[in-house]
Amino acid sequence: MEERKDPYDVIIIGTGLSGTMLGSILAKQGASVLMLDGTQHPRFAVGESTIGQTLFLLKLVAQRYGVPEIGHLGSFVDVLKHVGGSHGQKSNFGFMIHRDGEEPDPRHTNQFRLLDVTGSAAHFFRQDTDAYMFHTAISYGCEARQNYRVEKIDLGDDGVAVVGADGSTYHGRYLVDASGFRSPLARQLGLREEPSRLKHHARSIFTHMVNVDPADAHLRHAAEDRPPVEWNEGTLHHIFERGWMWIIPFNNHAGATNPLCSVGIQLDERRYPLRKDLTPEQEFQLHVDRFPAVKRQLANARSVREWIRTDRMQYSSTRTVGHRWCLMSHAAGFIDPLFSRGLSNTCEIINALSWRLIEALRDDDFSHERFAPVEELEQGLLDYNDKLVNCSFISFSNYDLWNAVFRIWVCASAVGGKRFVNALALTRKTGDDTYCRILDDSPFPGLWWPDPVYAELFDEVNRTCEAVDEGRMDAQEAAGILLERIRTADWMLPQLGLQDPSQRFISPTASLMSEVAEWARKHPRPEIRELLSSSPDEVQATLRGRAI
Repeated sequence: MEERKDPYDVIIIGTGLSGTMLGSILAKQGASVLMLDGTQHPRFAVGESTIGQTLFLLKLVAQRYGVPEIGHLGSFVDVLKHVGGSHGQKSNFGFMIHRDGEEPDPRHTNQFRLLDVTGSAAHFFRQDTDAYMFHTAISYGCEARQNYRVEKIDLGDDGVAVVGADGSTYHGRYLVDASGFRSPLARQLGLREEPSRLKHHARSIFTHMVNVDPADAHLRHAAEDRPPVEWNEGTLHHIFERGWMWIIPFNNHAGATNPLCSVGIQLDERRYPLRKDLTPEQEFQLHVDRFPAVKRQLANARSVREWIRTDRMQYSSTRTVGHRWCLMSHAAGFIDPLFSRGLSNTCEIINALSWRLIEALRDDDFSHERFAPVEELEQGLLDYNDKLVNCSFISFSNYDLWNAVFRIWVCASAVGGKRFVNALALTRKTGDDTYCRILDDSPFPGLWWPDPVYAELFDEVNRTCEAVDEGRMDAQEAAGILLERIRTADWMLPQLGLQDPSQRFISPTASLMSEVAEWARKHPRPEIRELLSSSPDEVQATLRGRAI
């Protein structure tokens, strides 16, 4: 590609989903965009599981910025139609506690089904979804160089320049680094926080496998102890003391064309130091052998690509925006795949960054102050997810404590995305984008349900779990305190059974969410009424981009 003399409006480093979604939006709005990447498509990538809030955000971003291809990622049906049949179906999050040498206790399992109004999500086979969005960005007018290694970045008052290892130089007005952990901008500016403020500790071992059996076929649980939908229809989390294992099938539906399954394990490296005397596969199998049901599920499985083993994965950055630059999503920091927050967090950042960057290009004003709310949101998303995952790892050794943490997470997961649906509905009704812009004006940036009542209980969960971790409180005592707080909270969605710890499977059907809406209309708290009083039909109409 020839070097151009006039600068690009925006240079994006990284052509994963985050970089190409942003590039598509900017190009659709008339900006000249250059995307650079050290590898090429198709390629392996992690981040295969989605959540309900991700689907809401994908629809919001697609409709707000006029890029329907982004919205196609927001439902399983659309992914199959527009991207291909290599993706799995996700209808639920499944959690199953294991103890060494024992069969899993059916009373120590939990499942959270995605809301009916969202439909099923997809397990992303990332080499295909990423190539799809890469080609979408190109179709909107982005230019790209693959297999391009960034050697140096020059940040000036009047522009930016990216110098490649091949000696080429590209000039731009603004730089977005969406490259991930090995961010060249973070490296050059020394932005990594050392030591990281993050509390959670985990390392990873993972691969893709064939011949992974559905867990349902290997559980010795009575019919009444099984969840409303099969574990294999979603992302299954086998959890144990200070660790968990994921099973993400791409072949769990009738039209599947992909026999693979994503399999991996997260281990607190303080509890499970890396075994250099073992290969990654041998170390992974060592943990599989600890749990009889998991061992049966993976008995015939074999990997189809090299195993990847990491040291501690958590990292953070002291800054994520500056004059004419932004570290986006995984270039800024990373926690853990436990609650599949990666793409959801990315979409929130894209939503907050895009309109500011579009206006900055128009005004020729790229000051740090203009983008400061993006950094506040990005750091908040990182910190809140860190607290949630850290609490979860602490709770894995006691089911009742985990059950309390699970319910706090489910509550925000069930209603957190409703903010985005409401904003989109009002924007479409009035033609005023202010309703979407004020999403950024949160008193708790990055919290999934940024309301004082939820924030207060979330903070109590964090303090209580930390007390357990530090030996200042017994885990069972902590569980009792938190479950009582949940039981007595007047906003904890009683229709879904969140206040009843014996209800292990949370299934927010359309009829139950209609009951939630009716309950919300009469609730004494105005914030509950405002957030939750619309019906499932109204939510679906908004997500489909039509009026009712």
